[in-house]
Amino acid sequence: MDRNEILKALSHPTRIEFLEWMKQPEQHFSDQDHPLEMGICAKQFERRCGLSQSTVSAHLSTLEKAGLVKTSRVGQWAFYSRDEEKIADFVTNLRSAL
Repeated sequence: MDRNEILKALSHPTRIEFLEWMKQPEQHFSDQDHPLEMGICAKQFERRCGLSQSTVSAHLSTLEKAGLVKTSRVGQWAFYSRDEEKIADFVTNLRSAL
């Protein structure tokens, strides 16, 4: 785990918002055509936040690089979900370090 990479990813309010939305996908993405168990389609983030595809992609890529989200691909679609284990490990590590 790269704590600095995770902290960098969490330094932008939009990325925190994405993680919050993914925590309760039924509440925030109930109109998604695919089952939410697959993750959240990148297009759903674009619709919800109103940012461009490239900006949303950059935010999701940063979260993925930090290990906070997992990505699965189905054809041309990318689906994102929280990596709860990595998030819990980070919180535990941060708690013990500080």
